[in-house]
Amino acid sequence: MAEYRFSTLWYLEAPVEPVWDAIYRSRRWPNWWRGVEQVLDLEAGDDNGLGALQRYTWKSVLPYRLTFDVQVTRIEPLVCLEGRASGEVEGCGGWYFSREGTLTVVRYDWQVRTTKRWMNLLAPLAQPLFKWNHNAVMRAGGHDLARLLGTRLVAIAHRRPARPQRT
Repeated sequence: MAEYRFSTLWYLEAPVEPVWDAIYRSRRWPNWWRGVEQVLDLEAGDDNGLGALQRYTWKSVLPYRLTFDVQVTRIEPLVCLEGRASGEVEGCGGWYFSREGTLTVVRYDWQVRTTKRWMNLLAPLAQPLFKWNHNAVMRAGGHDLARLLGTRLVAIAHRRPARPQRT
């Protein structure tokens, strides 16, 4: 399996509350994020959504789609939202929210392995293209979120997160 680690930061001129709300309510993403084709609720989780299981279908700039399930493993309102992915990608992801002056900073970390045979076969050559594609989907999401909130996306940054340390 090919492994990928991404970290994307969105800097928005908006209070953290509506930014959190838009990300937290991922069932609505297909209405505003052009990279999200479908979100299906599979399990409800508790009253806050902890343990909820949803199936996501993502479309990309490149001519392929990915479908995978995400189970919510951690929720700290206005601070973080984390989940574990299974299906065509396996791993974990998390949304983290903070303030820098008047800006809300949203960081999305995504550490996954692909399970699709064709992606794993092509990975040695196509990995840079898959990374570019991920970044394009995230760039679109930042712009789409700003449009949804009627605000300005000040900057987007992509960086390679540090490898998790094993204990």
